[in-house]
Amino acid sequence: MNMNTRNKKEAVVVFSGGQDSTTCLLWALDRYENVVAVSFDYGQKHKAELECAKEIADKFGVELQVMDMSLLNQLAPNSLTRADIEVDENAPEEGTPNSVVDGRNMLFLTFAAVFAKQRGITDLVTGVSQSDFSGYPDCRDVFIKSLETTLNLAMDYTFCIETPLMWIDKADTWKLAADLNGLDLIREMTLTCYNGIKGDGCGNCPSCKLRREGYEEFLKRYS
Repeated sequence: MNMNTRNKKEAVVVFSGGQDSTTCLLWALDRYENVVAVSFDYGQKHKAELECAKEIADKFGVELQVMDMSLLNQLAPNSLTRADIEVDENAPEEGTPNSVVDGRNMLFLTFAAVFAKQRGITDLVTGVSQSDFSGYPDCRDVFIKSLETTLNLAMDYTFCIETPLMWIDKADTWKLAADLNGLDLIREMTLTCYNGIKGDGCGNCPSCKLRREGYEEFLKRYS
């Protein structure tokens, strides 16, 4: 295969087993003939998400590759990787939340791209969203466009980073899951909670609050 031939039949999904990435997995399965999921073990406290990722991938017969990113834990201490740092329950007035893992999306997408190129795959799918990015700088559209250009230049290859959730809020993310016949799966099988509790989660961490508020708004908006 010509490694620079664009193959729109396949995609690599950056997959955590959470709400957003699982919605993106469903989106990709609806559009591509073959989908490969890539997950990352970076010493996260909510490591149970990797188990969820495997369960979901197995359910759909999707190949799942889990990559060791433990160095990220060493480089960027934060509340998601350190037992002695509690997750901020509310977003700070200034700066980023202490759950931000510096460089995480950049590294995840870069390693996913290296992996994809070896398979002759050009399309990368990720669940970042500028509409509810909660202070995470690497979820913004400008970052994704910049990284896509950098990856193309770095590997002399035509990558396309697909971001199905970029311009929709959490309520519409729930709606997309429903449209893809995955609403119950998202509610029951995914893990979004920073404290590692499956489904509805702990209810107190920022991720759980965003998920619950989005679901309630989804019911109001579309019921």
